[in-house]
Amino acid sequence: MKLAALKKLCASYAGARERLHADPSNVLVYSVGEKSFAYFKTSEPERWRFSIRVTPARFLELTDMPGVKPARYMGRFHWVTIVAVEQFPEAYLRELLEYSYQKALSGLTKKKRDEVLLDVLD
Repeated sequence: MKLAALKKLCASYAGARERLHADPSNVLVYSVGEKSFAYFKTSEPERWRFSIRVTPARFLELTDMPGVKPARYMGRFHWVTIVAVEQFPEAYLRELLEYSYQKALSGLTKKKRDEVLLDVLD
């Protein structure tokens, strides 16, 4: 999947918000409510590496694959970093991203989740 298409897909989720994270703003974060579901690193080295949250079983499976490693600082919460998204199977990437988004959405309070989903219907 091309980088632009992946960013567009991240932004297309209900209530998704794109922002640069803190100084020096080298991480592009996609979140729903206050919960993040995807990151892109925007500086070298490994520019445009992509991080998402996965299930514990998928974490073990993915970190055994070349080009995938535990996400820095977030690996203990089952986040992985995919170094070259263009070389990763597109259907699998979509499935992993969907899980990460749903995990973030389910982490919101019921009230906040309803607000996010209601805004999409309006």
